[in-house]
Amino acid sequence: MKKLLFIIFCFYAIPSLQAQQLVDLQECRQLALENNKTLKIAEENVNAAKSLSKAAFAEFFPNISAYGSYRYNQKNVSLLGEDAHLPIGVLDANGNFGTGITSTSRPTPNADGTFTFEESAINNKFILIDGKPVPLDAQGSPFDPEKNPENLQWKNHAILPKDAMEFDMHNIFVGGISFVQPVFMGGKIVQLNNIAKSNRAIAEAHVQEKAEELLVNVDEAYWRVVSLENKVKLAKEYRNLVAELDKNMQALQEEGLATKADALKIRVKLNEADVSLTKAENGLNLSRMALNQLCGLPLEEQIELKDADLNETIDVQPSFSIEQAWANRPEIKMLTQAGSIAEANTKIMASRFMPTVALTGGYVTTNPNAFKGVEKKFNGMFTVGITAVVPLFHFGQKTHTLNAARTQVVIAKLELEEAKEKIELQIHQNSYRINESLKKQEMTRKNVENAKENLIYAQEGFEAGVITSTDLLMAQTAWLSAESEYLDATVDVKLNNLYLKKSIGNLY
Repeated sequence: MKKLLFIIFCFYAIPSLQAQQLVDLQECRQLALENNKTLKIAEENVNAAKSLSKAAFAEFFPNISAYGSYRYNQKNVSLLGEDAHLPIGVLDANGNFGTGITSTSRPTPNADGTFTFEESAINNKFILIDGKPVPLDAQGSPFDPEKNPENLQWKNHAILPKDAMEFDMHNIFVGGISFVQPVFMGGKIVQLNNIAKSNRAIAEAHVQEKAEELLVNVDEAYWRVVSLENKVKLAKEYRNLVAELDKNMQALQEEGLATKADALKIRVKLNEADVSLTKAENGLNLSRMALNQLCGLPLEEQIELKDADLNETIDVQPSFSIEQAWANRPEIKMLTQAGSIAEANTKIMASRFMPTVALTGGYVTTNPNAFKGVEKKFNGMFTVGITAVVPLFHFGQKTHTLNAARTQVVIAKLELEEAKEKIELQIHQNSYRINESLKKQEMTRKNVENAKENLIYAQEGFEAGVITSTDLLMAQTAWLSAESEYLDATVDVKLNNLYLKKSIGNLY
């Protein structure tokens, strides 16, 4: 039975032991960098910027595409609206339209393809009426061959049937391959590549900025937890002191050496100590959850910090150079690239005044095709050419956009100069704050020593009956305040050192 109880106890104790994870500041930072969603989004933006940079570089190469088209037409195409009659002959000396064959000749085909003209055939003669040739019948009267085709004699008038000049255009197929190779674009493609590279650099600097913000938040949360853990310990010690004093006052009251008012005053202080301890514990739990959230850990997971004792360490102020800080800060990197983008955009606006030249070509095939008449089959041809566009007049639109782009360059330079001035001021402020926090730490350390010594004398005096409970409470409160201020000063030294490293760009 004892073995079974021991096994059950171990089974329930294992999760609690595993939940206690011992980590230090660097491990918390690493966990945050690996699990933070905002930082991952910024890194994905870098990947997107890299892809866009490659896409911009691809603009130097030809654009090759294939195309195809099909169209169904309801009607065919006909070159004639109706059957046509084409006169055959020449104008004679009198202006009459004839065949050049005598009126009594009749052609007889020979074996070699020539004709022998025999007498007896009658040919129509033609006259010009309103500039148009009109045939004459056997009596010499003009007639309309469409209304009276029987008056046509011999074959001096050729008939062009409408059906012979009609083409099947119901189904049309078109396909081919084309390419366009930029030859000269006025520098647009080069500047677009420069802009893409600058956008990539901005995305990388944005990752650095987000990482530094994350590390600052992690450090602040880490030292906040450390500070609250020590304040919880301090609150417990203070509560124990007041509880011991309350116990002594209860004994003195029972012996008649203290009044009930004195005992109640101590009890009020004890209740205040309990409330303060509860607040400190709640604040500690919430701070641990905030640290877990930054590190990507479950909120309820219990972690133990290696710096929980908050041992005072010598934090040497890092050396710095203003110029080096400008080079390291992500804000300066982004503003510098923004200026480069503005300059590239100005060159793009200027390139619109220049001609653009491109080489074009390809292969096109159609069905039906018109290379040998109109054939119902696929046939095609290769094409190659060069295209040039020269801008002539634009009513000042391009000039105004160029001036606007130049203004953006000036704005980018001013923003960069302003950011450098603010960063320099920020560095000096953080440097002064470190010196102030070090002096405050030294002062509060001495206050703690004095408060401890005063508390010892007060306890001894109270036990000897020469000091009242009020004086002892004041000594205990002074000790608690001195210890708390010392904890805050020690954490401030670490945080101000952190802020200086961030301001000089030496954090990430």
